[in-house]
Amino acid sequence: MLTNMPVGSEPMGAIPQTTSSGGRQSFFLLVADDDPEDCLFIQEAIRENGFSPELHFVHDGEELLEYLSRSGRDGQPTQRPDLLLLDLNMPKLDGREALRRIKTDLRWRSLPVVVLTTSGEENDVQTCYQLGAASFVCKPASYRGWLETLGDLCRYWFERVRLLSPEK
Repeated sequence: MLTNMPVGSEPMGAIPQTTSSGGRQSFFLLVADDDPEDCLFIQEAIRENGFSPELHFVHDGEELLEYLSRSGRDGQPTQRPDLLLLDLNMPKLDGREALRRIKTDLRWRSLPVVVLTTSGEENDVQTCYQLGAASFVCKPASYRGWLETLGDLCRYWFERVRLLSPEK
């Protein structure tokens, strides 16, 4: 169940966003997930942890690849994602095949992809890392788990890791 915390308030223990990733304060997070409830959990858990990246959701692998292929200047989408959260079990084109196509495309090879899925199958873990996933995370079973998982992911990717500059 979602809490009714006021928008913009931080839960106890939340770490405010810093600028250790090359001085950047804003981040663009692309989420590929077909489950509307999981998308809501992701959005709310990120915000409740005190992060406010720009979020864009796509709901199947085909929509994901279509989004990434939209061209702006230099053949890149109008905004390059800093990070992709990818579900494996989506309709039309599953996350495994989408990951394979992303990592074989020179424009997207360097895009960090965190697989966020209900699958805990060892074969899926191995396949995703072989295809180039940066991380493999199992979806939590409770909203508290979502808060902890997304807080950890955001702190790591948006505070600790140095991501590519938006113009790269």
